[in-house]
Amino acid sequence: MKIVQKLILILIVILFPLFVVTCSIRVALTPFYINVEYNRPGFPADAYGFTTADRLQWGQYSIDYLLGKVSDRDFTAQTLPDGTPLFNERELSHMQDVRDLTLVVLQIWKGLCVFFALALLASLTGKWPGQFLRALHDGALATIALIAAILAAVWMNFNLLFTKFHQLFFEGDSWLFYLTDHLIRLFPLTFWQDLFIFIGACTILFCLIPILFYRLKKHS
Repeated sequence: MKIVQKLILILIVILFPLFVVTCSIRVALTPFYINVEYNRPGFPADAYGFTTADRLQWGQYSIDYLLGKVSDRDFTAQTLPDGTPLFNERELSHMQDVRDLTLVVLQIWKGLCVFFALALLASLTGKWPGQFLRALHDGALATIALIAAILAAVWMNFNLLFTKFHQLFFEGDSWLFYLTDHLIRLFPLTFWQDLFIFIGACTILFCLIPILFYRLKKHS
């Protein structure tokens, strides 16, 4: 039984970074982030005519597609009020790739939620909640170090990080677009830079929870 317990504790430390990052990604896919981002002072206006209301409408519609709430058929056929297609074929192809990746990430997140819930239950029934909390604490410290390095990379050269990210997950130059394309007008580079920072900040906040609980328990 102790072997199983040790294996669970090791997995907690290893999987905790992925768990909190995917939790943060899920938060970023709620309406909260897009509403705050589009309405924040200093967010670049669209030089070709999209208003903040337009961006909120079509940006949220695009996120709903990534979450599987909008079908391929409806998304492909969607037009702007003037009859212009919301996205061209190249943009639609990329959005399909992003949706596929998003759905995989969300499946991983759900699986990790189940794992950590079962691990918590096992620690309570097996009377080793202190070790469970310690494993969360250690995983959180490792995660903060990782996120700090990523945020430093964002600060130093976000363009390079953004390029490497897309080269890792997408083929060729399928993710490159003109500044006049609707996808870029809805989601300019600033949007993605802020998104990386938002996910990093959320991840650190999630990490602080087990760290604080562990230290409070240790000094109680």
